[in-house]
Amino acid sequence: MTRKETAAVLTDRARPRTIQEGKELQHYGTVARLPIAFDVSVCAASVENLNQLLADTMTLRDLYKKHHWQVSGPTFYQLHLLFDKHFNEQSELVDAIAERIQSLGGVSIAMAHDVAEMTLIPRPPRGRDDVPVQISRLLHAHEIVLKEARAMARQATDVGDDGTNDLLVSQVIRTNERQVWFVGEHLVDTPLIAHER
Repeated sequence: MTRKETAAVLTDRARPRTIQEGKELQHYGTVARLPIAFDVSVCAASVENLNQLLADTMTLRDLYKKHHWQVSGPTFYQLHLLFDKHFNEQSELVDAIAERIQSLGGVSIAMAHDVAEMTLIPRPPRGRDDVPVQISRLLHAHEIVLKEARAMARQATDVGDDGTNDLLVSQVIRTNERQVWFVGEHLVDTPLIAHER
């Protein structure tokens, strides 16, 4: 048997066009009019509020992943699993908030550098912290999210944006309150082994 040698032939037909640029379909901060029976001003106000909440929820989500990776000590296993569970729940909230923004005709914040510029949650150090510091930081972040979610829910109610109010109350507030309870119980000062008499 003889081996037939063939020369490689370059064709552009199946080659992907990788670096493309074009006009944005919609600029951030604008609202497209959708047939959802809302005045554009209602949509714009909710979109602005929800984008702030989205930036803070993304930051809280990422704090959970940071602490999931960096937790240590006697409660490592339990907190490692709990932080990952809360990360996943916050990820679901991120998606729900972003989709609500889009359904109102807005543009969701999406990139890390934009989130870092917008978030109200203080930036943590890059290094590793003790468990009580990690938990305190998470509780503070939750408080920020809950405070703004409650105010935004009231604003949504005032303008008749029931969908946004429902998202904020039934998903954002309830999830964050439950996570505060689960995480906060780790800071309660109780004896680990024996009760003092």
